[in-house]
Amino acid sequence: MKFIVEDRIFENVPDLYIGVVAVKGVDNSKSYPQIEAMLDESIAAAQQKFDGVKVKTSPDIVPYREAFRTLGLNPNRFPCSVEAMFNRISKGKGMPHINPLVDLNNALSLKYTIPMGTHDLGRSPEDMEMRYAREGDHFLPFGETEEEAPGEDEVVYAVGHEVRTRRWTWRQSEHGKITADTSYVFFPIDGFVDFNKDRVDAVIAELSDILKNVFGCPVVSGVVTKDHPSVDVTL
Repeated sequence: MKFIVEDRIFENVPDLYIGVVAVKGVDNSKSYPQIEAMLDESIAAAQQKFDGVKVKTSPDIVPYREAFRTLGLNPNRFPCSVEAMFNRISKGKGMPHINPLVDLNNALSLKYTIPMGTHDLGRSPEDMEMRYAREGDHFLPFGETEEEAPGEDEVVYAVGHEVRTRRWTWRQSEHGKITADTSYVFFPIDGFVDFNKDRVDAVIAELSDILKNVFGCPVVSGVVTKDHPSVDVTL
């Protein structure tokens, strides 16, 4: 399985730096106290970090808002995933514990202030792409039964015509949702060469270590940049 970023995206955001981690054989039905504690610690740190501070003005968030605008997305209507989490926490709403893989994703995303995703690859995954939406693409929002058709100028994560995330890192789909039965997973970690490359690399390292040593599973990782727009993460 490959992760591929469309060249046209790099034309608009040339310093895009996306880390990727894939893992196979996870038992996501068990309880992992280490992961629960990690999420609680990240939530507490986020509450302290944004106490009395507007999330959208944070130096860690502004580059994502600017990139959204460059890609034709309004960050006030469609904030990136980590901004949305910080907004929720800063309003005292906390973050729910969902399942170990999602909790791990959210804990690291909050810890490093980096948007991340978690996608169930199923048994025989096709290539995952970050690209502009195309005719025939379809998206099923969380908790919904009716599909939507993204606009063709919209950046998405997709497998074939099945859109996994709309508006870059804004909202994930029912398709690829992480459940207790999920065992084969793909994590994209979205950053920028000139801004937070070191933090993307740190997430890759910490995530890989936890997946190997806590979940006991084989892991493969890599990075996509303008000069290397695809990476093989087959397991």
